[in-house]
This record gives sequence, structure tokens and C-alpha cells, in this order.
Amino acid sequence: MPISDAKKKANRKWNEANKDKQRIYLYRSHAKKYVRDIASEDDLKELRQMIDERLEK
Repeated sequence: MPISDAKKKANRKWNEANKDKQRIYLYRSHAKKYVRDIASEDDLKELRQMIDERLEK
């Protein structure tokens, strides 16, 4: 099912107005994928330490 021209225009407009949100969504998605599917146990331990340090700030 093709996307209408109006929807394409609306998407383009939202993307231009929300570049920071878009970047956050992308980074969050990559982080979740990495944690779920790619990271080794050592990687996860290192990430946990980094998260704990960040939360203490």
C-alpha cells in the first residue's frame, strides 16, 4: 500500500522539526538491539557499571 503524498509531506515536516527526538529514538533502538542480541556477558557487565555510575550523578 503506497504512502500518500500528504503523509510523506507530514513525515518530512515532522522529521525536520524533531531532529533531536529522531536521534534519541535511533540511539535508543541501537542500544536495545546491542544489549538484547549482540553484547557478551563482559560487555553487559561493563554497561551495567557505566549505567550505575551515571545514575549516581
